Amino acid sequence: MDAGRISEHGFLADGRTAALVDRAGAVNWWCPARFDGPSVFGRLLDDTAGHWSIRPEDDFTTERSYLDDTLVLRTVFTTRTGTVAVTDALALAAGARGHEIGLCSPQVLARVVEGISGEVPMRVEYQPRFEYGRVRAYLTGTEQTIDAVAGGSRLSLRANVPMTCGDGAASGRFTARAGTTHHFTLGYAPTYDGGEPALPDADRVMVDTVAGWRSWAGLHDYQGHYRDQVRRSAMVVQGMTYVPSGAVVAAATTSLPEELGGERNYDYRFVWVRDFSLTLQALWLAACPDEANRQFAWVSRAMGMIGDEPVPIMYGVEGERDLTEHRLDHLAGYADSRPVLVGNDAWRQRQTDVLGEILDAAWRMRYYLDPMSPEVRHLLHALADQATVDWRRPDAGMWEARDAERHYLSSKVQCWTALDRAVRFGTRIGDAADVARWAAARNEVREAVLTRGWNDRVGAYTGAFDSDELDASVLIMPLVGFLPADDPRMRATVDVVERRLSRDGLLRRWDGDPAGFVICSFWLVGCLAEAGELERAQRLFEQLAAQANDLGLYAEQIDPATGEQVGNFPQAFSHIGLINAAGQIGAAAERLGGRAGLATATQGRGA
Repeated sequence: MDAGRISEHGFLADGRTAALVDRAGAVNWWCPARFDGPSVFGRLLDDTAGHWSIRPEDDFTTERSYLDDTLVLRTVFTTRTGTVAVTDALALAAGARGHEIGLCSPQVLARVVEGISGEVPMRVEYQPRFEYGRVRAYLTGTEQTIDAVAGGSRLSLRANVPMTCGDGAASGRFTARAGTTHHFTLGYAPTYDGGEPALPDADRVMVDTVAGWRSWAGLHDYQGHYRDQVRRSAMVVQGMTYVPSGAVVAAATTSLPEELGGERNYDYRFVWVRDFSLTLQALWLAACPDEANRQFAWVSRAMGMIGDEPVPIMYGVEGERDLTEHRLDHLAGYADSRPVLVGNDAWRQRQTDVLGEILDAAWRMRYYLDPMSPEVRHLLHALADQATVDWRRPDAGMWEARDAERHYLSSKVQCWTALDRAVRFGTRIGDAADVARWAAARNEVREAVLTRGWNDRVGAYTGAFDSDELDASVLIMPLVGFLPADDPRMRATVDVVERRLSRDGLLRRWDGDPAGFVICSFWLVGCLAEAGELERAQRLFEQLAAQANDLGLYAEQIDPATGEQVGNFPQAFSHIGLINAAGQIGAAAERLGGRAGLATATQGRGA
């Protein structure tokens, strides 16, 4: 049996990595060392790349949900003979609470099976495959503990049901009766560090992990519009955080295709500077200021001292720069979509919009940067100086084009953002001559965007200078303050982009993009709210909220024809877009005198 649709999966996290569990009780993705480490369960990308399933023997239906204010997943299976629940969690450290969760997670996946009614025959299939499915380990052990060791990785599985080993896999059968409980704990450790995999009691893991997540949620009591969706999305963003460094990865997976059978299959288990300002904004709106502080500290450390060289646009979770891409040709790919890639060669690209992302984030954090350290002052000064030069250069753009560099409008606008925020900082980051120079360059950028970005034939700002092609990335213009949303040309642009690129509320990035890009759709919500069209913004928000899966999770894109989620999953960018759009609706409601009854009364789906 294959891994099924991506939207059928739930998301578990422990502050270092993630696991994906499908509706049928199978763990189809887990890279236990860290987000971008090799998988031990990789069936998401190939049926032979490893999985761990616990499911009824007979036909079943399922209902599932997260335990309130946690990333602990409970799936209830109903068969003709009874009902059974499987609860799954990536373990948090015993006693970890609040902002300590994820710092020292034990690298343990725990599963608890509870009989609810009747009798349900159950089957366990455990097939670890190391190094993205390349390595089949020997399985050895006692009746209740099974060890798997190969290369630099080892797993230990403890179960209180009989398991039989054979040919690189183990299986078992048991019956879940009303009132009975069965426990499974799977621990990971590097082979040669001298330590054994942790195997804590599964019930204890559940108690500690639930308490840990709820203690974190209790520190972030967002009370604004669409509270349930925002709180769930904020928890997903926290789950995408590599807590030791504070970095937020773009997604938990690699090589899930933008189009089934297509070739745009990239590794998203890294940290994009582009996401940085939007992530900070989302964390602030969701009442998570401590996480925002950690984010800025991380990017400052990762960048180091900046000179004249292009600013790196992405990093590994601990600040690694070399993310060289290579293919895993032994894997068939999700839905036979090849290539399967590890690493991402976008790290080599010039993407000048990142200059604006960092300076905008710094501006948001300005009160926390006072007094400003010499290192941060140098970083912001250097980025502003780069913007005065680089805005004239073509780049790969925010969609990371691999064919040719162009003069993308969104890149120019973000250079303007960098210079605008630098001018606002003023002599805190430069002398009077620097500020005058940045202000002059800011005015040049603005004039170029307003003249070369506008296309009379199209009746809109287009994706690149002197182009006829629309691009949804221009919707950032009012969101960063370049133009007011009700500016006549901006308003015309929003109308044209919505009319030509949107279907059922899902906005494609460009004509020919195979599916709606979730964050672009939320940008449209923000533009409508900023323009004072509150009811339209609310309706669109609720349409998009209904497109999440039953657990409130989004991939990168959604096919408007089928509703199928595509692309890497879950996608932090999508959840960040939801949080920020909810905040923009709230701000618009305040400006319009509280006329927000629809938004506060309607919570929609996906929470």
